[in-house]
Amino acid sequence: MPKAVFLDRDGTLNVDFEYISDPEQIQLIEGVPEALRILRERQYILFLVTNQSGIHRGYLTWEQLEQCQKRLLELIGLGHDLFQEICVAPEMPDEPSHYRKPSPHFILEMMEKYHLSPYDGYMVGDKESDILSGINAGIQSVWVETGQAITPGIERYIMEGNCIRARSLLDFVQQSLL
Repeated sequence: MPKAVFLDRDGTLNVDFEYISDPEQIQLIEGVPEALRILRERQYILFLVTNQSGIHRGYLTWEQLEQCQKRLLELIGLGHDLFQEICVAPEMPDEPSHYRKPSPHFILEMMEKYHLSPYDGYMVGDKESDILSGINAGIQSVWVETGQAITPGIERYIMEGNCIRARSLLDFVQQSLL
């Protein structure tokens, strides 16, 4: 059965400059290309799951977002087909949304579509909403220290064993998956 990693973008793959609208703002977090290369070599299916409320707030357009995504893939250097599928939730936190994290809907749909087992799935991110998305989907969550500061909620999920703590995506891959 295939294995999967669902990845947040800002704060997990690239430095989180609030509401990135210019591709030149995309700066990879150290070790990201190596971590993703290892995951691909180990035949993990990779998915990108990102909340981008800046679209509905009027801070960036869909075209600007696409240019930022393109720049991210160029910097990673593993091809434009790195991610099996990408889920972008443009809604603000107070707007109805089917896919905005902590919703598990995208993860659950991809698990069904690609016949993935929750035992072989990970949701990696830097925010509590990322962690909850994984927990809500029944997969292992991983909190990386490369973005937002730890919250009491994340600390609780770690203590309860619902979340792995890692310094970075590369640290998680090297310490937990190798």
